[in-house]
Formats: sequence, C-alpha cells, structure tokens
Amino acid sequence: MLYRNLSTNAQGHLTIAGFDACELAATYGTPLYVLDEDVVRAKCRTYVEAMRTYLPKGSMPLFASKALCFKGIYPVVASEGMGADVVSAGEIATALAAGFPAQHLYFHGSNKTDAEVAYGVEQGVGCFVVDNADELAALSREATARGVTQDVLLRVTVGLDPHTLAAINTGKVDSQFGVPIETGQALAFVRQAIVTEGVAVKGFHSHIGSQIFEASSFCDQVDRLLAFACDVRDELGFVASAFNLGGGFAVPYVETDDSVDIAANIAAIARHLEDGCKTAGYPMPRVLMEPGRSIVADAGVTLYAAGRIKTIEGYRSYVMVDGGMTDNPRYALYKSSYTVLNASHADAPADFECTIAGRCCESGDRIAEDIRIARPERGDIIAVLATGAYNYAMSSNYNRVMRPALVMLHDGEARLAVRRQTIDDLLATEL
Repeated sequence: MLYRNLSTNAQGHLTIAGFDACELAATYGTPLYVLDEDVVRAKCRTYVEAMRTYLPKGSMPLFASKALCFKGIYPVVASEGMGADVVSAGEIATALAAGFPAQHLYFHGSNKTDAEVAYGVEQGVGCFVVDNADELAALSREATARGVTQDVLLRVTVGLDPHTLAAINTGKVDSQFGVPIETGQALAFVRQAIVTEGVAVKGFHSHIGSQIFEASSFCDQVDRLLAFACDVRDELGFVASAFNLGGGFAVPYVETDDSVDIAANIAAIARHLEDGCKTAGYPMPRVLMEPGRSIVADAGVTLYAAGRIKTIEGYRSYVMVDGGMTDNPRYALYKSSYTVLNASHADAPADFECTIAGRCCESGDRIAEDIRIARPERGDIIAVLATGAYNYAMSSNYNRVMRPALVMLHDGEARLAVRRQTIDDLLATEL
C-alpha cells in the first residue's frame, strides 16, 4: 500500500486506519470523504517539533486553510500547536466558529475586499499578510478607525521558478500575488508600509509554489528574501523580525513519486538561513511556514460506488463512479495523478486497465486515465487515495450534484464531521 494507514482485511477489503472501507461506504453512503485524523496529527507534530528544534523561538507552522476548510479540522491543528492561514471572511468565520484563537490567524489574499479587511480587523485576526498598496491603504483606514495597530507581513515575490506545475507556481515575478523585488516595487512597498498609520510591519512573506520535493528551492528562496531584507535594512533602517516562507512540501500521489523528509528539509532550510544571516550580519528572524497539502492530502481517501462499466473494443474501458469533478476537480484542472484501488477487492491483482470517469455531463470529468485496478462490478467500492487536500475544499454543485459527507477516523472511532448535502440545502438560498 502507498500509505502506512492502509491495508486489507480477511474479506479482501481495503482498510483505512483499521476501518473497512466498504463498511464505511455502506454506513455513510457514497461518495464519501474519509479523513484519518491520526495521520493529520502526526504531520502537524512533524512540522511543530522540527520548527521548534531547528528555528528561533516563535517560529511555527500555519495550517493552510485553503487545502481543507471545515470546522472539524481547526481543533485538531490548534491542539497540535499550529496557527492557521485564512484567505477569506468565510475561512475566518469557520475557524472562529470552531474555537480557533483569532490571534493565531494570518489573513492572506491578493484581493481582499474592503468588507473582508474590516471583518478581519473586527475579529482580531493576529496578522494580515498584505499583498499590495491598495490593501495597505484599506487596512490603515479600518485599523485607525478602530484605534488599533494591526500586525502585518508584506508579501513579496522573489522571482523563483521551483519547477512545479504552472498553475501552482507563485514565486515568479509575473504573478498576481505580492509585489516583485526585481522591479524595485517591493522596496517602495516597504518604504510606504513602515510609515503607514495603523499597521506594524513585522517582516516579509514569500511563497514560491506547491508540490515541491526538495529543500534546495526553499534555500534559494531564503537567499533572495534575505538579500532583500538586507537591502531594506541598508536603505530604510528596517529589520524584519519574521520571515514567512509559505508552504509547498510535496506528498506522493502515486508510487513513482518521491517521499519527502519534512523534518530533514526544515533542518536544511534552518541551517541555510542561519549561515546566511551570520554572513550578512542580519539578526536571525523567526520563521513561519504554511503547510496545507502536506498535512492533509495523504490522510484523505474518497470512496465511490462503481456504476456502469463500459468497454469500447479497440479503445478503452470506462468505470463510471457516482462522483467525479464535483467532489474532485483536480484532474480536470491539473491532470493530477492519483492512486486508485478497487476497495471491494483490494487483495486481487490489478489487472483491469480502465479510465475512472465521473457522473457529470463533461467529457473531462475523470479521476484517472489508463490505470489498472482489480476488475470491478457494479456496486464495488472504488477508493481514490490522497484526496485530503483541495477536494472537499474545491467541491461544487455542478449539475446540481450534492456535496458528499466527510467522516473523520480517530483512536478507533469514526465520526461524521460534515453531513451529506441534501436537496433542501441545495435550494435553501434560492428565492
């Protein structure tokens, strides 16, 4: 099995954290998101312990809410010592409704509305990651009107290409996120921010992309961010107390993907930053990181029921499932690779070549193409692995399909964390 929490039982069924996948599907219905909370907690601890060990006091990981946002995830990451980043009023409200401390929220977004800026200040969000001068002005108005000083990090783009998918590469100069260093605009942005009323600049944020396997890209990011910080110190006299390096550590989706030693990578980044600071005579800043995918992706499995099985002679076979791009749009967006199993016959040879197709009226509604699974029959449970990140979060009601339920597994118990959407839910906002 690709992940250690997966196995097979005496019935030949796939098990997830010891739970029979077919029994979960029978109990809660399909499609069904299944999240192994113990895997999530283990990943949180890896980040927290590595950052406490190798980086200065005050360094901490922030869970990237965009990867998986629902009330049940926030008590988990909070209890493991993580903060969280949020990108909308909706994500802020979800975190707060779950009891997450507002002071440990970092508010991102390249185009926060004035209403969202006001909401974040009102709710006591700990830090804004300010993306641009327009946002800085709006934040100043809202903070001064309330008589508060808002901590901020300034988002800059360092001009790096970490050789990941173009759709998830955020480090290049030509990006809608942040202010570029290369053009001189970032220095002007800092000059403006440090004299802006109602804000307290604490440092800089940079994000170079996602699904990155090696530490070297982050070390290159550190070099450019530190060089910029030194220029800011020399030009403006401002010394940053915090660097936020964003997220991006990869997870293996298929057997040919490499695994990532997160703790070793953090240690390498820490050594590189420390050496750079010593050489530059720059005080070592506390470091923030924003793992999302690497916390929850491989903790998640989506279960479907097989429906029609169609073979076109001389071409291919299709296995139709009762979900698809409405609960997992990542294949349609990125051609993302997945490991797929016939959970009803997980111990049988994977000798049936097929394409897994969804139920939507779109020829691009597919989960995986030209893969091999144990030959299925109608009603078999099809499991798609590593769906904890960007699946529930990006789900939709296209074709008026209802969103699935989400079940969390922890300490030998399964609990319903998100109930299945109903037709009444679907129609509730329509007049």
